[in-house]
Amino acid sequence: MGKSLEEVHGSVVTQNKKSVFRKILAFFGPAYLISVGYMDPGNWATDIAGGSQFGYALLWVLLMSNMMALLLQSLSARLGIVTQRDLAQASRETYSPFINYILYFLAEIAIAACDLAEVLGMAIGINLLFDIPLIEGVIITVLDTFLLLFLINKGIRKMEAFIIVLVAIIGFSFIFEMIFAQPEMGKVIYGLIPSMPNEAALYIAIGIIGATVMPHNLYLHSSLVQTRNFDRSKAGIKQALKYNFIDSTIALNLAFFVNAAILILAAATFYKNGMYEVAEIQDAHRFLAPLLGSKWAPILFAVALIAAGQSSTVTGTLAGQIIMEGYLNLRIQPWVRRIITRLIAIVPAVIVISIFGESVTGKLLILSQVILSLQLGFAIIPLIHFVSDKSKMKGFHIGRVTQIASWIVATIIVSLNAKLVFDEINGWLETSKNPLLLWFTVVPLAFGFLILLIYIVLKPFIAKTKISILNHSPHNLKLQFSKSGTYTKNNIAVAVDFSNADEVALNNAFQLGGIDAKYTLIHVVETVGAMVYGENIDDHETLIDEKLLNEYKEMLSEKGFSVVTKLGFGKPNVVIPKIINEGQFDILVMGTHGHTGFKDLIFGTTVDKLRHKISIPLLIVKN
Repeated sequence: MGKSLEEVHGSVVTQNKKSVFRKILAFFGPAYLISVGYMDPGNWATDIAGGSQFGYALLWVLLMSNMMALLLQSLSARLGIVTQRDLAQASRETYSPFINYILYFLAEIAIAACDLAEVLGMAIGINLLFDIPLIEGVIITVLDTFLLLFLINKGIRKMEAFIIVLVAIIGFSFIFEMIFAQPEMGKVIYGLIPSMPNEAALYIAIGIIGATVMPHNLYLHSSLVQTRNFDRSKAGIKQALKYNFIDSTIALNLAFFVNAAILILAAATFYKNGMYEVAEIQDAHRFLAPLLGSKWAPILFAVALIAAGQSSTVTGTLAGQIIMEGYLNLRIQPWVRRIITRLIAIVPAVIVISIFGESVTGKLLILSQVILSLQLGFAIIPLIHFVSDKSKMKGFHIGRVTQIASWIVATIIVSLNAKLVFDEINGWLETSKNPLLLWFTVVPLAFGFLILLIYIVLKPFIAKTKISILNHSPHNLKLQFSKSGTYTKNNIAVAVDFSNADEVALNNAFQLGGIDAKYTLIHVVETVGAMVYGENIDDHETLIDEKLLNEYKEMLSEKGFSVVTKLGFGKPNVVIPKIINEGQFDILVMGTHGHTGFKDLIFGTTVDKLRHKISIPLLIVKN
């Protein structure tokens, strides 16, 4: 299993900082990327709906959600810092392939729902500010996929700076909105007292929780904290945990301010004036100027909306990459992954808007947040199990009080979701003209997910699962070598990737060099983290790859071969030529998986880019 976000893994150095402030500053950043997920356009829709329908009454839901988010994000950061795995990788190591495929599918649904909200929010903001039709605005949002590619190639710190600027734009916009709106502070404070006006408020409340505590953020945070290269001693890990908690506290409280400001704005303008049905972002924008008496109010609103959509789409697509690589151990070209994620969101948005018109965007946004909320249990429960495990966490497992608090949060979220699902299905059965169809489709599906939820809750208590190494085992290689013949090469480099192609490559190398040649086995760790942090990376995949490379060396040494190993980090077509050109090799041997054309486009190529960069012969053997 590779490093999480390998391009940027361990790329930010936190050691040798001259002052405490500089050291703290080195750790700050990941939580701000997380915080934008808590103020994305989906949040705007649920906050506006909650404020216009129920005034300040649901402010306490935002506060509770923020406290839940801070707890869960701190658990996610702890998992990444201590184990050097993200949540998807930890799940892959713990559950069976069948369960992991289901969890992956659910995580992808969450990503699609999140991206749908971001696409719609960006398109609405573009429409409001520049009067570009909504459909065209949705299509324009494809372009920000390439912005993400540009940013990640510049390094994680540049990306973090870009996001922080967008967060600042959102924050300043709402400071002015609050000045324009002049909310009643007494009612704001009263809104922090828990209450639930009616059933409709419950639906909005669950949407707010889903919009605030987002499942993809749990995957993302556990990966982003691995971009920091820090001292891996016990004291160093403790320090990293402390600074990341401070980072999370500041960033998530900023997100709470933005969400509360949106709800308060809706309450102070629409609810106050009896406009209880304002749920669409477009309606909110249209009514702001006449109600607040300022032409700047709607402009700042639209600018903040675009900033929210743009910032959250960057983090959403990163989360999609982490989930795919973590659950499936499948790496495809980053731009392909991001285009797929964006199209999954754009296609349904274009279809629905084309059929039902622009008036349904608010309902789509709220629905996307409820879908997110329904996925939460399948991310939260494994996370709590992982960070409670003494063996996985190497002594940094959470204490009893934190465990109890975490399970209370999980119980609240799962219970609210269960009630929502039960009420919705019950309503469908009562109003459907063909309830039998629902009994044979929707009801069994709901029971299936309930059984899955119970399974992931109980499994760690029933049996402790050993961490499995899912890479190709060197002991399965059927190496053949004949000591007779003429050998022409003395110093041979062999590129290995722990797949079946290694067997063919090694056998061909032995035919060239025989028992007396010197063999250098080269493997490149090509996770996102390795690309960013290089040799300073210290994650799970690097440890596994290094272990497998050493097993190759031991096995071949036992057979009498002279073998050394070289572990590289980054893109193979860059790293391998560098290793080759710095050494004194006679030939490079590497296997190929034999894919061409479309598969090259999806998975990328190494051979074509590599052969022009080396000054020695290259032997390519097909598996």
